[in-house]
Amino acid sequence: MEVQQDNTSLESSIMDMNGNHGADFLSFRIADELYGVEICSVEEIRVWEPPTLIPKAPFYIKGVINLRGMIVPIMDLRLRFTVPKAEYLATTVVLVLKTSSGNGERLMGVVVDAVSDVVSSTNQEKTAVIGETSVTPFIDGLFNVQDQVMSLLNVDELLNFDHIFQPEAG
Repeated sequence: MEVQQDNTSLESSIMDMNGNHGADFLSFRIADELYGVEICSVEEIRVWEPPTLIPKAPFYIKGVINLRGMIVPIMDLRLRFTVPKAEYLATTVVLVLKTSSGNGERLMGVVVDAVSDVVSSTNQEKTAVIGETSVTPFIDGLFNVQDQVMSLLNVDELLNFDHIFQPEAG
């Protein structure tokens, strides 16, 4: 399976019969949990390759990669969400996500265990998140996907540099 794709091929694979884009999500796994991000936030899916280290970066920032001349930071979501560390396997991928900020568009890669599927939110409502965990600030809501619950991540919050690079409390 070819993992690297451009966003247009991802978007074209989720168009409905009328040619409209719905609220569709790319689902992925971290440990036994299912997460999703809006498909329009996914710039590219890349195979795992060790990045160049950044001195004094937070422990969950693995380094940076060169993506067609752009320097893209790589964050390990297992470490960010305080999930036990795992080996990087053949299924481990980097989702290159994009967000808009006051300074324009920004890209960041996030390491996930495996990409699952494109999930459509048609005829479903998001359920609010209950409780406080290290992941809660990044979750927009929950969806039922077959027999599992998928946590929808807010990419703008997840990629917010003010939260990523703030000193750890403690």
